Amino acid sequence: MGGRGVLLTSNLPQLQNLIKRDPVSYKEEFLQQWNHYDSIRQIFQINPDEQAQHFRELVSFISQVAQCYPKETKDFPSHLSTLLLENYGTLTPDTRKTLVQNLVMLRNKNVITSIELLKSLFPLLPRTTSSTLRAFIRKTILSDIRTANLRTKNHKLNRAVQAMLFTMVERGMDAEVIGDKGKLRSAGPTSDKTANNGEDAMWAVILTKELWRKGIWTDAKPVSIVALGCFHPVMKVQSASIHFFLGSDDEKEDSDDEDEEGPDVRALHHRREVNKKRRGDDKKLQKQLNAAKKKKYNKNAPTTPNFPALQLLNDPQTFAEKLYDNLSRYDKRFSLEHKILIMQLLSRVMGAHKLCVLSFYTYIVKYLTYHQLRVPSILVALAQSVHDLTPPDALTPVVQKLAAEFVHPGVGSEVIAAGINSIREVCRRQPWAMEEDLLGDLIEYRRSRDKAVTAAARGLLQLYREVNPGMLKRRERGKDASIGMSKGGQPLPFGHSADAAVDIEGLMLLEDHLQKLREEDMGSANNDGEDNEAAAWEGWDVETDSDSESESEGWIDVDSEGDNVEVSDSEDERESAPKPPGEADAGIDPNPNRISTLATTKILTPADFALLNDLRIQAATKAIESGGGSKAKRKLEALEANKRAMQTGPSDGTFISENDILGPRKKAKADYAERIASIEKGREGREKYGSLKGKKNKESPSSSTNREKARNKPIMMILSSGAVRGKKKASLREKQQKLRAHIERAKKSYH
Repeated sequence: MGGRGVLLTSNLPQLQNLIKRDPVSYKEEFLQQWNHYDSIRQIFQINPDEQAQHFRELVSFISQVAQCYPKETKDFPSHLSTLLLENYGTLTPDTRKTLVQNLVMLRNKNVITSIELLKSLFPLLPRTTSSTLRAFIRKTILSDIRTANLRTKNHKLNRAVQAMLFTMVERGMDAEVIGDKGKLRSAGPTSDKTANNGEDAMWAVILTKELWRKGIWTDAKPVSIVALGCFHPVMKVQSASIHFFLGSDDEKEDSDDEDEEGPDVRALHHRREVNKKRRGDDKKLQKQLNAAKKKKYNKNAPTTPNFPALQLLNDPQTFAEKLYDNLSRYDKRFSLEHKILIMQLLSRVMGAHKLCVLSFYTYIVKYLTYHQLRVPSILVALAQSVHDLTPPDALTPVVQKLAAEFVHPGVGSEVIAAGINSIREVCRRQPWAMEEDLLGDLIEYRRSRDKAVTAAARGLLQLYREVNPGMLKRRERGKDASIGMSKGGQPLPFGHSADAAVDIEGLMLLEDHLQKLREEDMGSANNDGEDNEAAAWEGWDVETDSDSESESEGWIDVDSEGDNVEVSDSEDERESAPKPPGEADAGIDPNPNRISTLATTKILTPADFALLNDLRIQAATKAIESGGGSKAKRKLEALEANKRAMQTGPSDGTFISENDILGPRKKAKADYAERIASIEKGREGREKYGSLKGKKNKESPSSSTNREKARNKPIMMILSSGAVRGKKKASLREKQQKLRAHIERAKKSYH
């Protein structure tokens, strides 16, 4: 027995295997190793360099068998966590890695909970300097949270993790905002360097963005975490948070995509051909190929987009005001790139929620000059911030500034086109911001020789033909606008709303269509209706003595045209008011003033609206065939454009791009990638580079000889060569020898 104990003490892997098979029999040996670990741990806390290798082996051994002795090892996870958090700076890299890996192993064996593991791992992210360990910790955190929310949302874990992330972001919020124009200066002496540098907040924002991107967190709490990061004093935290709301692709390096890349199929087949053939390799190969195929299918499958983060902001008005306060207060400290980021986020919040931060228009006026750097992005931010509730008095000076700076003969055509396009985008959202005299001057640019300027001026003219033709001259209004004004149609002033909507355009077509389908089903069901009814009521006999009670307290007959509401998911479910069949067949309502009651008796779904759009297209097509004229054709084009927009995705025109401002250009300046692509395209189908001299009309391609090359050399180069100088300096004896040699060669060539 003594020899057995010595053998097991020196061979921990063998003891580990025996304990997993029979924990009760080897409990004494485990307790001996546990006491040895406890003594080594106390020595290790004093001097981490002493017996570090043996300590790591003991930790790995106890982690493997901890689930066999839960009572004896209940304090073991806290030992590892305390060592990592309190003595992290004095531990060697191998010891840190071993402790983290064993903590993760304890979580995989359900010895500790996810919250206990994450409480130990979160503080290590900003402190570790090893890229491999940092990537391992980050991957572990994300995979643990994703696994916990795989089947159903683990709200308890999510709340705990979100509270930790909130704390990490809030830790450095009291520091002074330095800005990013110079080097980041220290805000003051603090004991925690990581909080001062914003590493905790940065990692909190990165993890929140990653969990949002993977669809694990989709509610308002992660949005609140990133929204708090938008006001952090450290610039990189601010920038990462703002990029999250802008949906920028610049932060893709933060994504953890290693686990999303599938195995290389060609490499798997090649490895199978080269390596030694084994019995189970075919099954392993097929399993890996199936996994790669499934991952590729899941990657290409359409995913349901998350609810936009801007819509989940808590109190967007306060958020927008704080953004503007940061922008104006630290205007001298922020760089232009960072200020443009804040402008873009502020404008999107204002446009999405229809907020009014009127000081923003006063602030942005100083950047509206044609020589300003990144002026297209600034113009985009200006246009996105405008909506129909923005007061025209605040926008009129902005429009005048745009016209004075961008639209005059002293600038280039691209500048004029950008100015008119930006004015058009502002006036599209608030038409009353334009003055009548200024509008007339801008429209005159439609006679310009430049294509971009002409397109921009015509776009502005077409806009006001639709929204407010009264501001145009009579000859510029067009036929439809003139007819509309003659009938008394006038745009509503600012602050006035149209009359309450009483019906949805074209809803009668949907009601008639559903009624027609219902009548067809009723006709086909009349033949076997009695048999189906008898089968349906089989087993539901009611006692005869309860007839009186059933009349008063039982089923109540409800009229089909009552106020009951039906929820429909497709066009297959039909519910409508009775209607003569002749009207449905005609496709055109003989009574145009009739109001549909379908919207009051049925909840219309996206499938119903898609069907309604198709029915309106069919009706417009029939109207064109019956001689409807140009008005019917324009209506059909608008309906088809609406259908294409519904298929591509919802777009309300709130967000615009720089291309909308710049307009069509003759030839934009190519960047480096475009130039390289053009060069590669020009090389296709051409001979390989190099001289073709001496290679033509030869069986085997070769260059010219040295004698041919010397014959074509310039004379000044030949005069300085060694051969020419040698001839000049040759003695009489050398000249005679060369002459005799030449004569001998000539004689031999003749014979």
